[in-house]
Amino acid sequence: MERQELARLHRRVGRADVAAVAEVRSAVRELLRYRWKEEPAQVAELLLSELVTNALVHTDDGAVVAVSVAPRRLRVEVRDFVPGMPVSHAPDADDGTHGRGLVLVESLADSWGVSPHALGKVVWFELDGERP
Repeated sequence: MERQELARLHRRVGRADVAAVAEVRSAVRELLRYRWKEEPAQVAELLLSELVTNALVHTDDGAVVAVSVAPRRLRVEVRDFVPGMPVSHAPDADDGTHGRGLVLVESLADSWGVSPHALGKVVWFELDGERP
């Protein structure tokens, strides 16, 4: 039976700490460096940064990021502390770069969703990947 290696990352992102997006992204890059091929690792970084940015832009209480990596599966969860579910919409062409986060997650993740919690919600995605 193959032993399932599991790597984890857990970070608290403070309120309006935009620099934390780059820090969490860098931590995920390091976590995946020798565990996953480059392309799915880059997708994971992109989607993670979108969810963390959304949590910081749309809430006032920060967020908690949890990442679990198995040999062929990655799961990212971004929890905020604000009730209400996010709404994905197709942004207008003149919106610049705003409003595309969940559209990217929907398009690139193998699965994703939102789970309500007593204090807020968790937006999560999963990617299938493989070792280098």
